[in-house]
Amino acid sequence: MNAPKYVASASTRHVRLSTQKARLVADLVRKRLVGEALTILRYNAKAKPAQVLEKTLRSAIANAQQKNAGLDVDNLVIGKIVVNQGPAWKRIRPAPQGRAYRIQKQTSHVHVYLEERTGR
Repeated sequence: MNAPKYVASASTRHVRLSTQKARLVADLVRKRLVGEALTILRYNAKAKPAQVLEKTLRSAIANAQQKNAGLDVDNLVIGKIVVNQGPAWKRIRPAPQGRAYRIQKQTSHVHVYLEERTGR
């Protein structure tokens, strides 16, 4: 079994976004053509995760074009898309009787890997 060869990759780190919410959108575009994925992300109801994933995907496309000048963008497929948990921001919220509740604001790391697929 041969490992897939990724043409390009891009990552966005420390995004102020819940990992679970981002993974829901990432599942929609996994293993799709780049043009299809951009359309899905553009018109997705979950605006913030879709916006972050679209920006990372566009960066990966630009990286692929920069690496290979003669590359046809229409043949690019999202080979792998990973959304991992980043560090949480710890905040304190005042609570009754002088106590404090801890709030954790989640962050995420998004990684997009593109591969070239010829033919349908």
